[in-house]
Parts: sequence; structure tokens; C-alpha cells
Amino acid sequence: MDFIVNLASGFMGLFTLGGEQFMSWVTGIIPTILMLLVLMNAIIALAGQERVNTLATICTGNPILRYAVLPFVSAFMLGNPMALSMGKFMPEFYKPCYYASATYHCHTNSGIFPHINASEIFIYLGIANGITQLGLDTTPLAIRYLLVGLVCNFISGWSTEFTTKLVEKQQGVRLSRELKAKA
Repeated sequence: MDFIVNLASGFMGLFTLGGEQFMSWVTGIIPTILMLLVLMNAIIALAGQERVNTLATICTGNPILRYAVLPFVSAFMLGNPMALSMGKFMPEFYKPCYYASATYHCHTNSGIFPHINASEIFIYLGIANGITQLGLDTTPLAIRYLLVGLVCNFISGWSTEFTTKLVEKQQGVRLSRELKAKA
């Protein structure tokens, strides 16, 4: 009988923990994301949709801008997960490619810019702990982590571009490579 009671108690405890996690999101990350969305939309409104589309067109035209510069700047300025929202300005074909690159920028840049993805800084700190125990400075590690990340994140975006082309061919579709004018 105790087994059934403990099982039922544990089952309800799971939902209690889920509710506590949800409340931490409601009071933590959700307001932050909401404020970042407000900021991004305010910047777009102030700059003008046409200027933002022009910037997206410029970035789309060059793979280095598309998979290295724009995702890095987005991650630095907006953090994770808001950096991913900048992909909405890209033409349909480049959205998965941008996402692939930007997602990794939110992780590999956190060693030197912990504000980008504060919830995952433990990964970098776990690695840095070994360096610290040796009595060494962790700054060179953070710089190397950032530089290797820039190269790998670019490769991630670019390789996703090739994969997207293969999927287009396999599915018999062609995604837009041009920005559509907003009405």
C-alpha cells in the first residue's frame, strides 16, 4: 500500500515541480523575452521596415555577413533566444541556415560574453575549471572558444545552406531567395 501512496505522491510531485518551473519562467525569462521583443519592434519602427529589409538584403548577399557577422551581432545584442528572431528578416531559403548559425553563436560566444546565454555558462565554466585548477588564466580559453566558434558557426550555416538546396531538390520546391516587399 505504501508503494501506491509513494507512487501517487511522486506523480503529483512531478506536476508540482513542473508548475514551479513554469512560474520561474513567468517571472524570469518570459518578461525578459517580452521586453526584448518590444525593444526589437521599437528599433524596427524607429528605423523603418524598409531600412531593416535593406540591411537583411545586404547581409543575405554575402555568406560571411549572413552566417558570421549578423548572427554574432544578434547574439551579442539580443542574447539567446532573441537572436534567432532576426532570421525573420531573411528570405525563406536562408532562414534555416541563419538559424543553424545563430543557434551556435548563442553558445560558443558565452565564454567571453556570458550575457548571451547565461543559463548555459556552466558548460564553459566546467571546461574553464580545469584551466583554473592548473593556475592558468581562462581568458585565452574564452578567446579560443569564441574564434573556433566563429569558424564552426559559419560552417554550420553554410552547410545548412547546401542541405537546404538538397531538400529543395528532393521535395521539388524552390524557396524564395529574395525578400518580399511588405504591403
